Amino acid sequence: MKREKLRYFSKGEAVLWFLSILTVIVSFVIFNSSNYLALTASIIGTSSLIFCAKGNPVGQALMIVFSVFYGIISYSFSYYGEMLTYLGMTAPMSVFSLISWIRNPYGENRTEVKVNSIKKSEAIFAFALTAAVTVFFYFVLKYFNTANLRLSTVSVMTSFLAVYLTFRRSPWFALVYAMNDFILIILWLLASYEDRSYISVTVCFMVFFINDLFCFISWLKMKKRQTKV
Repeated sequence: MKREKLRYFSKGEAVLWFLSILTVIVSFVIFNSSNYLALTASIIGTSSLIFCAKGNPVGQALMIVFSVFYGIISYSFSYYGEMLTYLGMTAPMSVFSLISWIRNPYGENRTEVKVNSIKKSEAIFAFALTAAVTVFFYFVLKYFNTANLRLSTVSVMTSFLAVYLTFRRSPWFALVYAMNDFILIILWLLASYEDRSYISVTVCFMVFFINDLFCFISWLKMKKRQTKV
């Protein structure tokens, strides 16, 4: 039993986790960043993704902490879209997702959530709701003179759809988050031109991109296994 607990993560998952955190730390050191809040947020965010890939509610708990830290970092560069998205949407939705994952375990396994399937009617509703939220946030972000308004708006769109799918326990949440990561890589690359300390944040989302793709594949396998059983 003790060995099984120690082997909760497969060798591949453990290696991915280790390399992800190592990459974040190395980029922090190389670019002489003094933004320790960004480093802490990156490590927490990376850790949350490896737990999410296992369908473990701990991943959502860590995402709540990451959202708060990331909101503060975004505010420091006037990325109000990111700040509002993570503090006003991702963090609260992560709370609901945490509750949803805890209430819907796979059988008696409390460390694995039961994967859900989204029907076509709900998918249409999700896209319609995402469109409405995106339009609303566009004018909010415009009012606050948000940097890189268009990209920030697209980030809001992908973030909202991702958190909705996370709450509904759909494997597609990870793929949409990967799309969001790609947008954020561009946003923080632009920020890095003005302040090199943000390069570590850019690298963070590159790591997130790889982890979210892994998470998507992991959830597809998990769904297939659960359905087969």
